[in-house]
Amino acid sequence: MKKQLKKAAAALLVGASLFAFQGEAFASIHNVNKGDTLWKISTQYGVPISEVLMLNNLNSHLIYPGQSIKLPATITQAEKNLLAQLVHAEAKGEPYAGKVAVATVVLNRVDSPDFPDSIKEVIYQISNGYYAFTPVANGEINRPANSEAMKAVNEALAFRGKGKGSLFFYNPQTSTSKWILSREVTTVIGKHRFAK
Repeated sequence: MKKQLKKAAAALLVGASLFAFQGEAFASIHNVNKGDTLWKISTQYGVPISEVLMLNNLNSHLIYPGQSIKLPATITQAEKNLLAQLVHAEAKGEPYAGKVAVATVVLNRVDSPDFPDSIKEVIYQISNGYYAFTPVANGEINRPANSEAMKAVNEALAFRGKGKGSLFFYNPQTSTSKWILSREVTTVIGKHRFAK
C-alpha cells in the first residue's frame, strides 16, 4: 500500500511539473506538426493567440515542426459548451462570422469591468428584471450546440482581445429598445448589428 501511495505521489509531482515552467502556469503542450500555424493551434484549443505568443516568449508567428508550444489555461469545457449553446441559439441562420462575433461579445463582457467576470455570469445576467440574452429567457440556451457553434467559440477565444470591442448585438428589425439603437455600431453581420 505504501509503494502505491509513493507511486501515486510521484506521478502527481511529475504531472504538476508539466503545468509549470519557470514559474509560469500553462494547461498543456502542443508539439508542432508540419502545416501547423499559431492561428490553427489557437483555434484548435480555443486559446488566445496573444497569450500563446506571450507564454512562449515568441516575437513572431514563426514556428517549426517538432517545437513544443505551451498552451495557456483557458475556460473550462463546461463554459465552452454553455457559450456554444448561446451562440447556437442566438445566431441560428446567421453567417459563421456572426457566430464568432456573438461569442466575442460574451468574452468582451467578461473582460469588461462593467459586466460579470465569468462566462456563466455574463450569460445568465439579469439587468432591470430581464435576462441579457433572449435564449436564456425562453429556454433555448438548454439545447445542445452544433459543431459550427463550438468552432465559432474556439475562434472567438483565439481572437480574444482583438477586434472592435463590441459589447452588444441586436437585430434592428426586431429590437424595441431605443437605448440599444443609440449605441455606436462597430460592425454589421447578417441580421445583427454589433455595438459598444
